[in-house]
Formats: sequence, structure tokens, C-alpha cells
Amino acid sequence: MLSVKNLTKIFPAPRRWFKKAGDDFTAVNNISFEIKQGEVVGILGPNGAGKTTTMHMLLDVLTPTTGTITYFGKDLHANRSAILQQVSFGSAYTNLPSKLPVRENLEIFGRYYSIPSAELKKRIDHYLQLFGIADKAHVETGALSAGQQTRAMLAKTFMVHSKIVLLDEPTASLDPDIALDVRSLIIKQQKELGLTVLLASHNMDEVATVCDRVIVLQRGTVIADDTPERLAQSIAKTQVHLVLHEHMDRVVSYAQQANLAYKLSENVIEIMIDEQQISQLLGALGKMDIHYRNISIQKPTLEDYFLEIARVSKGKQ
Repeated sequence: MLSVKNLTKIFPAPRRWFKKAGDDFTAVNNISFEIKQGEVVGILGPNGAGKTTTMHMLLDVLTPTTGTITYFGKDLHANRSAILQQVSFGSAYTNLPSKLPVRENLEIFGRYYSIPSAELKKRIDHYLQLFGIADKAHVETGALSAGQQTRAMLAKTFMVHSKIVLLDEPTASLDPDIALDVRSLIIKQQKELGLTVLLASHNMDEVATVCDRVIVLQRGTVIADDTPERLAQSIAKTQVHLVLHEHMDRVVSYAQQANLAYKLSENVIEIMIDEQQISQLLGALGKMDIHYRNISIQKPTLEDYFLEIARVSKGKQ
């Protein structure tokens, strides 16, 4: 559905009487990836990693310095109009015209996609209802709250039934409970319409919940492309916390013999372990007749991974 090969975007330095080497800024540096039909793929990275620049090139708003973007096997730049009829975009940072009522905004947008009038009316009614703003249909868009404007934007994005949906921070302005509802609606729309979705977001729960895999950008380059679970496990192990009655020495001895990292704090031991080894650990404790008052298991999260790459991106050691 979408293929990006050796994509680079360099912003030239401002004109000066003289120009030092390295003044040009490389926002995206030779990235490549592919997205298959029906996939939901996230783009993750710290601020300045190149996410927005990549999105703008995928919409042909920015022209790549080098590299190619192919949708449906066709070059984007050479087939711009035909391709963008099958691509829709939504961002919490892009507002619809503020003086127009919500319905009129959607009607105008629907005409860009050549949706017949009768069908367009049905879709507008459906998506206004779906995103919970049917009562705001005749209200000027600028008079809506930030969350309501985001809902209008999402209604606009999904009502065209495009083949590919590009989303940039779609729930950034929403309260957590409303964001959860909208996230569920995005998943529902993707499944019902068989959409292919590319999602850029700083919300780790959103990416982990919605995305099948995640492309990670750092300083303009792709540093990882994997599932949210495997990315999280790549930088941290699962932590098993045990509160013991007694026999702490036996547990410590087992951890040492099994080459497991651990931390002690009074009657609590925290063991770092691969998730698939947890049952082996608990089985061994049972054989040693170790009784614990409490156990908790904390898996690494995508947020742990993000914090680590953000730390590296800032040059911290």
C-alpha cells in the first residue's frame, strides 16, 4: 500500500555572505519502510526526530530532497491527484475553517473526494453521530471546544473511506476518557473499513493499543521497526517483586546461580528476568518451599522504551 525508499529531506541554511559546512539541516535522513494493506503502523520518536516532516512528504506538501514515495505501486509525485483521492489526513494541530459550520466544512471536504451528494449526506450524519457531535452540526467550527474540533477533524478524516489514513497526534487535545473513546472508534473504523493507518503520536498507550508495529525515528533515521511488545522488551526485562516471610538467602542464592539481576530492600527482592522465564522462577521457588506474602510482575512498556531513546537522543549517558 505504501513504500518509502531512501527518503531524505534537507532544509538549506538561510542565505548568508558565507556559509559554513554543516549549516544545512537534515530533518529526515535516508529512511525506508513499507506498510501492507490493513496494517496500523505507528511513527514514534522524540521531538525533532522527523515525524512531522515525514508526514508532510507523504502528503506531498514537502518535496523530498532525495528518495521515492510509492502508493499502490505508483509514484506519489507523478500521480499526486489520483493517489491523494485515496489518502486522508487528520491532525489535532490542523483546524477546519473556523467561520464555517461543522456540516458545511464536511460537505466541502467531501466534494474534494467526489462523494455523491446523497451518499455524502448519509456519511456526514453517520460520522457526526459516531464521534458524538451531531448536535454541533450547525455550530461554527471555531466555536467548538478543542476536543469537539478534534472530533470534527476525525469525522472529516474517516468519512471519505480512503484506502490509507494518516493521523498526526489525533487525540492530543482530548481528555483521557474522551481520548480512550476516540481510540476505540479509530480501531473500529480500521477494522470495519479495512483501512491502512499510519499514526504519529506521543501517547505511548495509544501507540501500544492501536498499532500492529512501530517505526521509531531518532535524529531523522529509522532505528527500529517492530511490534510495541518487542520494542519494550529490547531495553528492559520484566521485574518480579516478591515480599517474603523468610528464606531470603535461598532466593538470592537461586538468582545468583541463574545469573539473574536482582535488588534487595529489607524483605523485598526485585528480580529482573525475561518474561518466558517467570514460570521457571516460580516453579523453582515452590520446590525450595519458599512462601511469599505478595508478588507483583511489572512488564516493560513502550513508554520505558520511548524514555530510553529520548535520553539517548539528548546525548545523556
